[in-house]
Amino acid sequence: MKLQWNLFIAFFRSGMLGFGGGPSTIPLVHKEVVGTFKWMNDQEFSEVIAIGNTLPGPIATKMAGYIGYRVGGVMGLVTALLATVLPTILLMLLLLASFKQFKEHPRVQGMTKTIVPIVGVMMGVLTWEFFKKTKNDFGWKWGLLLLIGCFIVMEILNVHPGILIGFLLVAAFIVPVKSRKESL
Repeated sequence: MKLQWNLFIAFFRSGMLGFGGGPSTIPLVHKEVVGTFKWMNDQEFSEVIAIGNTLPGPIATKMAGYIGYRVGGVMGLVTALLATVLPTILLMLLLLASFKQFKEHPRVQGMTKTIVPIVGVMMGVLTWEFFKKTKNDFGWKWGLLLLIGCFIVMEILNVHPGILIGFLLVAAFIVPVKSRKESL
């Protein structure tokens, strides 16, 4: 029962504080799953994100479903999914009821504008943490080349991230990975 409660708390907190949609919850879920409860390590969490990004639908619910199932079985899946969507449902009901009344208020507009940079910083910090970990897998040189290459493909060539992820998954199956000893 304690595990189900911890799953609920972890995903409810992430859902409550993840303003702006699924991607903004990723660093919060990371903090709960890897940092607070230690159900996964950074490598496992990055694999969850990679797999989750290849599937259609919101990333927050895919992560909650997978992590919940992995940690607590079918009941864990249900608990994590419920905890992920419950804040959205509750807040939407509350906000929709009051939004009409306050949407033009300067404080409400200010709050909306301030959240965007905060989410950007959270995503940047998580990106930096994952980039630092590429040193162990690819090394700095290959990690930086992959980062720059993906940026060029997505931002300059306007290739959809799903296509890039699919291509990289196929490449990962085809290209053999050298062990760390071989690459030294």
